Amino acid sequence: EADAEAEARLLLQEARESIEAARSYRRELEQRLRGLHQAREQIRESATLTRDVLEQHFSDLKGTLKKLLDERLTSLLQEVDAIEQESIKPLDECQKLIEHGVSTANDLLREGESAVHGDVGQQNEKLCSFTKKALHIQLDSLPEVPSLVDVPCLSAQLDDCLLTILKNQIFRHGTVASRPPVQLEEFVEKPGGILVRWCKVDDDFIPQDYRLQYRKGTASHFEDVYVGSETEFIVLHIDPNVDYQFRVCARGDGRQEWSPWSVPQIGCTTLVPHEWTAGLEGYSLSSRRNIALRNDSQSCGVLYSKAPTYFCGQTLTIETVGQPDRRDSLGVCVEQQNGYDSLQRDKAVCISTNGAVFVNGKEMTNQLPAVTSGSTVTFDMEVVQLGPSSNEGGNFKLRVTISSNNREVVFDWVLDQCCVSLYFGCSFSYPGWKVLVF
Repeated sequence: EADAEAEARLLLQEARESIEAARSYRRELEQRLRGLHQAREQIRESATLTRDVLEQHFSDLKGTLKKLLDERLTSLLQEVDAIEQESIKPLDECQKLIEHGVSTANDLLREGESAVHGDVGQQNEKLCSFTKKALHIQLDSLPEVPSLVDVPCLSAQLDDCLLTILKNQIFRHGTVASRPPVQLEEFVEKPGGILVRWCKVDDDFIPQDYRLQYRKGTASHFEDVYVGSETEFIVLHIDPNVDYQFRVCARGDGRQEWSPWSVPQIGCTTLVPHEWTAGLEGYSLSSRRNIALRNDSQSCGVLYSKAPTYFCGQTLTIETVGQPDRRDSLGVCVEQQNGYDSLQRDKAVCISTNGAVFVNGKEMTNQLPAVTSGSTVTFDMEVVQLGPSSNEGGNFKLRVTISSNNREVVFDWVLDQCCVSLYFGCSFSYPGWKVLVF
């Protein structure tokens, strides 16, 4: 009986495992069905959109071509009218002159015939008057009439090669692509931002520039956020836990038009943006509190971040340079400690504006270049566990890399507990320093 019960339990366990495997298998199949449905919808929606774009484009072309042809026809007809009027005008003047001459000759003929056939007593007087009038009219002077070869003969020269050129251009105009030449590749969460990376997927396409756009949630319009030759960009001022849609296109080498847009993808960050703590007398902050300016106040102290939001890969960018001082500091720390005028203290690592690196208040022998205008100081870290468990209070170390002006130092920073996130801070002795953190 015991063997039977054990066998039954085994069979029951195997059945349950098979049921769970079948459920998992069904879930995977359903997920793939959803994927197929999304792919089918993408093909249909993109095909419908492409048809609409093509129909609208060629409709606009036809309207524009008709307008241009009508304008050209009107111009040529006006040219014909102008030549006709200019050429007919001297002929009309010559016609009036000849008609006047014919009328004068008719009058002269009637007068001459009357003189010849008139009374004998008045004949001599009439003949004398007629002869004087005939001499005055100059009957041997005739107006010149232009020959047909000397007057314009209008014609239209219409070269049929225009149709051939247009036909060749139209047949080459426009292309239909099954997929865009560039696609979004990766989204990396940043505090208050998203690092967007993209890549070229068409080997025959040679990009010159890229164009990245985004829109918040279900907003109707995309906005340009980057245009340039890089294949990644950090989009800042992103609200945490809000979906943003991104798309990218490219412009081929030597071309003016942009390629089709990539498939829109959703990116999101769960990391709150970096902010400096407001209220410290020696510093003025921007509206978003991500930029700190050392003002001319005599007060001196460490300006800390509002919260421990530092993670691996944070970048501190120096935008404006003031007068350097060895006491200056720019770095990260485990906790806020008031009463210090520098991060050159315990539980902190920092770099001074003259390039000196301090770990727990002690200066390292390795030194970085001095911070100059436009310098970028980058802190990267990875956690290395030394103790048996983070829950038992064992020792931990952070492998820290500080980079500045294309040089870097790497060292191990030993702590008494694991820190998932750190505060960042800065202190400057002289005014004029401006620090952007992202």
